[in-house]
Amino acid sequence: MSDVSAQRLKGRVAFVSGGLRGIGLAVAERYLAEGAEVVLSDLDAEDSAPARDTMARLGQAASYLRADVTSEDDWLRARDLVKDRHGALHILVNNAGTDLTGPVETLALDAWRKIMAINVDGVFLGTKTFVPMMDDSGKAFRGGSSIINISSIMGLVGYSEVSAYNASKGAVRLFTKGIAVEFAQKKMAIRANSIHPGFVLTPLLNAGFQRWVDKGFAEKSSDLVETMAATTPIGRLADPSEIAGAAYFLASEDSSYMTGSEVVVDGGWTAQ
Repeated sequence: MSDVSAQRLKGRVAFVSGGLRGIGLAVAERYLAEGAEVVLSDLDAEDSAPARDTMARLGQAASYLRADVTSEDDWLRARDLVKDRHGALHILVNNAGTDLTGPVETLALDAWRKIMAINVDGVFLGTKTFVPMMDDSGKAFRGGSSIINISSIMGLVGYSEVSAYNASKGAVRLFTKGIAVEFAQKKMAIRANSIHPGFVLTPLLNAGFQRWVDKGFAEKSSDLVETMAATTPIGRLADPSEIAGAAYFLASEDSSYMTGSEVVVDGGWTAQ
């Protein structure tokens, strides 16, 4: 449990894409508990019930805007909002993502392009848009600003019928390493690292499991949860808050000497 009284991110501003649910929401909640101001984005309308309810619960240190991570115009609008409201950005969490499953010969090109646009283009555009502001903002803190890209264990190892997702998350992993080296060599005040969650109980995972149920691979999604838990050495799936802990670490000065690293949070799944 976080020591809220310490508020070790006080004075910092964070932006979290895909922030209304799952890992993104858990990260935003942890950052707020640590004293940061947080801007969340997602695809829900700004006056939608999910957005209104979440922002009411999170409090005044949090704000929300609707943004499509595949749209450069939306990213520029997000940058302008952050600049006008906060004047700085110290933490960028590129979390928004989607999945795609199926035998490679059955995948439609449009579906392939969609997952690449969301999972890869979104990370690129967020980084490109905020780098100048983050370089300037990071000079005030040990370790500088922090870009945290949410990849996956599927960005480290292959898995049957998830080749498109493998490709997109593998791209996130190596893009992160590339920008980490670039920023370090240029003496920019930005670090970049990736997080590789294993199986996490999120709406995205539940939707994916339901598709497998619809295909007849299981009677109900809870059966698939039990199967994945049984294949994980720690014996269960992760709670989003456990991924948020890693995201907090990478945002804090405790990780000031880390850049280009991949943090695997998977209950031992890839250790087998």
